[in-house]
Amino acid sequence: MSIHPLLRVDLQAGYAGKPVLRDVRFTLHQGEVLGLVGSSGAGKSTLVLALLGLLPWRGGSVQGKVVLEGENLLALPPRKLRTLLGRSVALIPQSPMTALNAAISLESHFHEAWRAHRGGEREALRTRVQELLAEVQLPSGAEFLRRRPSQISVGQAQRVLIALALLHRPALLIADEPTSALDPVTQTQIVQLLRMLNRRHDLTLLYISHDLVSVLQLADRIAVLDSGSIVESLPVTELADAQHPSTLALLHALPVPAEVLLSFRDASSREENHITISQS
Repeated sequence: MSIHPLLRVDLQAGYAGKPVLRDVRFTLHQGEVLGLVGSSGAGKSTLVLALLGLLPWRGGSVQGKVVLEGENLLALPPRKLRTLLGRSVALIPQSPMTALNAAISLESHFHEAWRAHRGGEREALRTRVQELLAEVQLPSGAEFLRRRPSQISVGQAQRVLIALALLHRPALLIADEPTSALDPVTQTQIVQLLRMLNRRHDLTLLYISHDLVSVLQLADRIAVLDSGSIVESLPVTELADAQHPSTLALLHALPVPAEVLLSFRDASSREENHITISQS
């Protein structure tokens, strides 16, 4: 792991003078998965918008720093920031069927995302899309790409969004509640997919969720967000040392002890090269 973090966050944010995030500080290193977990109302959605420099578009304000690869995203002019969104940092949103444009084909989604940062190079785009669809275990034929979002399942739509997020090989991937709209089986498959991508490509992932079960299936470290502040951060292997009441409440709400979930994850990781994820 590099000495210098890939991402360093130190910010405050709010709406109309009312603070929502208070001194949110954390770092993320290359290849690490940080699970940021908090209950509803903790400030997770505001944090995503703040990290991407989009909070002013929602009538909010943000102060501080979001330093990615040595560059403070919050200090960039809008045009420069737009060149980085999707290329250096990409988002997997939580509602796949509304995140995709119902009026255009899946192929057009990839074309538009490609053109935003590269343009031309149609053969390079075709090759990249084929690679990505294979990795997220979706059909790569022309018939599938001609479909519109309404013609695929929710699970397939979430995998399309993952492929779109990875199109330009971003340094950082932010996953905002990526399993919340999915059934339990597909939730597990998506978490397995993200874990495989992390291991295979040294993918750096900020995984944001209210669901500690999915966080523990994936993260190297967790940060607990409560009432707009990160109240505790520790490696998942040290959860027995957790002290803050918010962390303890999350742990006590688990259906089985955290160590059981982690042991299951370790066993699954040893077999990940043999896992086949269905295309549902």
